[in-house]
Amino acid sequence: MASARPYAEDYQPKSNGSIIEHATTASQSAEISARLDRLPGTRSVWKLIAVLSLGFFFELYDLLFSGYIAPGLVKSGILTATTTGLFGTSGIASFISALFTGLFVGTFACGFLADKFGRRAIFTYSLLWYVAANAMMAFQTTAFGLNAWRFVSGIGIGVELITIGTYMSELAPKHLRGRAFAVCQAIGFSAVPIVAFLSYLLVPLSPFGFDGWRWVALIGGVSALFIWWFRRNLPESPRWLATKGRFEEANAILTKLEAKVARERGGKLPEIGPCDPIVKQASFSDIWKPPYRSRTIMLLIFHVFQTIGFYGFANWVPTLLIKQGINVTHSLLFTSIIALAAPVGPLIGFWIADRFERKHVIMCMAGVNIICGLLFSQVSAAVAIITLGVCLTLAGNIISFTFHTYQQELYPTTIRARAVGFVYSFSRLSAVFTSFLIAFVLKDFGVVGVFVFIAGAMLLVILTIGALGPKTRGKSLDSISH
Repeated sequence: MASARPYAEDYQPKSNGSIIEHATTASQSAEISARLDRLPGTRSVWKLIAVLSLGFFFELYDLLFSGYIAPGLVKSGILTATTTGLFGTSGIASFISALFTGLFVGTFACGFLADKFGRRAIFTYSLLWYVAANAMMAFQTTAFGLNAWRFVSGIGIGVELITIGTYMSELAPKHLRGRAFAVCQAIGFSAVPIVAFLSYLLVPLSPFGFDGWRWVALIGGVSALFIWWFRRNLPESPRWLATKGRFEEANAILTKLEAKVARERGGKLPEIGPCDPIVKQASFSDIWKPPYRSRTIMLLIFHVFQTIGFYGFANWVPTLLIKQGINVTHSLLFTSIIALAAPVGPLIGFWIADRFERKHVIMCMAGVNIICGLLFSQVSAAVAIITLGVCLTLAGNIISFTFHTYQQELYPTTIRARAVGFVYSFSRLSAVFTSFLIAFVLKDFGVVGVFVFIAGAMLLVILTIGALGPKTRGKSLDSISH
């Protein structure tokens, strides 16, 4: 098997033999990555991606039901549609902000957990965390209790977001990475029409004397417990095991997967390609050193402003429609129809994911978001609302699966979860303030003002990605890290 030398300095002669040990370790890690990257997309490979995607489904269900149950929270008298003052704690904005404050803590402070304890364990336990927290939230009767438990669930969801992305990027071969994220998000975003439809059916009602919004919250949590059963089919990431020096475990997992893939291909696997030089053990401070510094700055700016575009529409669309004079029932109906487009965006992405540069896709879809958003603020006819809402949803979800792929590619395996957690946390922090800002803009400037605000944010996304984003399409994770 041909392989490149992992580190040039490892081959300088020294007397104590430690360099030979380092070179061997580096070679083993490089070989693990090369063996994974040569695997074709057979049933066994896609099965792993599908199981991770199921986890993402329930995560998005819990993450995105905020906007859909908002009218029910107002109807029950627990929260109000707008806030008293910019940072009032009794409005919908405080409920959305509580979630994103928890997401910020989970991504910023807890991203290291998956790097330390492994992708598989954290994938499971963070899911159980937020399921339990959302169950508690469903029984709250005060704004404080509601927001407090939404914050706690947000911590678990934040950890899960980072872990699934990291896990996916390391299990998917390089030639499938974009499509793997597209499939993951297509399955994940199918939660959107489901939660929208359940909200349409349940939020206006009180089945068995229990508020409809509470049913919506509980259904997602109970269903998510099935992931505990599915997790038995998930192996630990061989790339992560290799960074910990656990080569026997990594080799055993990979050998078993290779045997399954070989059987599905008729007994033969593709040749192992040249091993790209791997990055030595990195520390978190390396994100501020070349080549990662410009990537970190780019992602920090990107996440602050992309959040305004994505959640400014996704979390507020029912409320925005009501402010345009549409009643609660019709607002939820229109929202449910628009939500049907949510998984379609990533499905479209399946055909473009590995054909175009990630940065160019993000820039193009941000432009679509600007145009359709400004038009959305001017229409009142049902057909126009639904058509433009679908376009906004498609654009937002294509951006979502693309940047989730993109950010995971920009850091080395040893610090991937923690580094991505750090930059991604700024989107959560942005969302905390965005909720209050949109409530303020909506109150004083109306729906048009909200979409002008969103358009400005997406313009900054285009400029930032265009100027600082590196190209990654078709490259191995190790080569991108150099």
